[in-house]
Formats: sequence, C-alpha cells, structure tokens
Amino acid sequence: MPDPASPPVRPDHSAILDIVTPRSRVLDLGCGDGDLLRALREQKGIDGRGIDRDDRAVIACIGKGVPVYHGTILEGLSLYGDGEFDFVILSQTLQQTIEPDRVIADMLRVGRRGIVTFPNFGRWSLRIRFLLTGRLPSLHGGPWRWYETPDILRLSIADFRAYCARKGIAIIESRFLSPSGRCVPRFWANARASTGAFVIARRPG
Repeated sequence: MPDPASPPVRPDHSAILDIVTPRSRVLDLGCGDGDLLRALREQKGIDGRGIDRDDRAVIACIGKGVPVYHGTILEGLSLYGDGEFDFVILSQTLQQTIEPDRVIADMLRVGRRGIVTFPNFGRWSLRIRFLLTGRLPSLHGGPWRWYETPDILRLSIADFRAYCARKGIAIIESRFLSPSGRCVPRFWANARASTGAFVIARRPG
C-alpha cells in the first residue's frame, strides 16, 4: 500500500508512468527533483537520466541516485546522439522554455518518442476569469502574479495540436486530464482539461 504520508502523484506523472514501457531508456528534460525518474526506475525498470539547471533540483536528484546534467535543456540535449533514448519527457516544462521549437526538434532527434505535458490555458475557467477581470490568469489559479510566474508561454491544447500539424509532427497518443487526474473526452479537451499529455514522434521521411 502507498505510504499515506507520501505526497500525491501528479496527474501528468501518473499518465507518463502508464505510457512509458518497461526497461526503456528515458531522458527527462527539466527533471526537477527527480521524483518522476525515480518512480519510473522503481516501477518500470527504466534506464533514466535528467537535465535541469536549478541547483537545488540537481542536488535533490543526486540524493535520490538519479543521474542528472546540470545545465540548460539545449546544452544537455547536445550531448546525445540521434535516437539514443526510447522516450524523451518534457513534463510541465514546455511553457517555461525559451526556445520551444528548438527543444521539441532536438528531443525528437535524440528520442524515438517524445512525451509532452503542459497546463491548458484554453480551459473555460481561465477564459471566464480573463473575460470578467481582463487580467491573465495564473497557472492553475496559483499564487504567482504575471511578473512572478515561471511561465513565459501560455498555450492551449488546440495550440499544440496546430503546432504539430504545421511542423509535420505525428501525435501518437493524447490524454486530457482534469485537476484530479480524471480523463476528459477529446471533444471537450480544449475547454475542460487542465492538462494536455501528448506522445509525439517525427514523421518518416
């Protein structure tokens, strides 16, 4: 049984744990404290490593025995050759990425599959809040004001689908999650889901 004192598993992490296949080689971009990689190692037996530029995150990863590169995502990706990983993960990091187009292109270079999760800024509650107040909402109603938030991009599920179509990126699988982690039907995803989760790959040729 899970430890009742343990923090709840993030809904997007739960989806990623379900998607990643056992004994895969996995690279986590913006891996934070390494909890996802540790869970993947314990539950799926993966060979994983991470990239993060935050000093405290790197120290936390080392404390958990998670191999981690201390630097920016693009610096870390440059260390790897084509197709070195089965999965490259970008979990709740896309909206904080300075050069998202380069990052996505390079993650699909080093990995056979990419897993991208991000907060959906197109959901109805945020639209209503903006309509009524005229002010951009913070992530998940969080404490940050516009000048404090780590998010520099605010994209929706529809935005990401359009991006993939424009760039010729194949969407292999998609999941749309409520704040509690329940699945939202695809038809309502852009209006109701709080998080989008996509498995993507380069199209052949």
